[in-house]
Amino acid sequence: MAEKPEDLNLPNAVISRLVKEALGDGVNISKEARSAISKAASVFVLYCTSCANNHALENKRKTLTGKDVMDALEEMEFPQFVEPLKTSLEAFRKDQKEKKEAAAKKRKTESSSEESTAPDTKKQKTDENQDGDNNDAENNDVENNNDEQNTEANEGEK
Repeated sequence: MAEKPEDLNLPNAVISRLVKEALGDGVNISKEARSAISKAASVFVLYCTSCANNHALENKRKTLTGKDVMDALEEMEFPQFVEPLKTSLEAFRKDQKEKKEAAAKKRKTESSSEESTAPDTKKQKTDENQDGDNNDAENNDVENNNDEQNTEANEGEK
């Protein structure tokens, strides 16, 4: 729970933006009025959450659902908010479903493109190994020469 009552207030920037959108550009609002709206909005949200939580507990659940919130609005005698909330909830769910499908499609495309390039990669490695056989022998000769030179240099220092 919040340590101070002020912790329960909604952010002032959000409240200011919502008020400006609701009232239009030509209307100014005092700091005191903005504070009152903020406190009223916070109380409304807390009360709605409490009612929704009661509905969830009645159904022996700990998680609040959209239906719990809609039932709480009905109980609080705000039925005019239920239909717009249902519309918003449906739009949100549709958006989430589209995002999930797009992500799945992207993963599928990426995995299929990886599979199609995988045989080419194996072929390249095989080609490199065939070409690399000579290079490995040359590299071993160079390494052996370097080892011999290092050994001779170390013996000379002693």
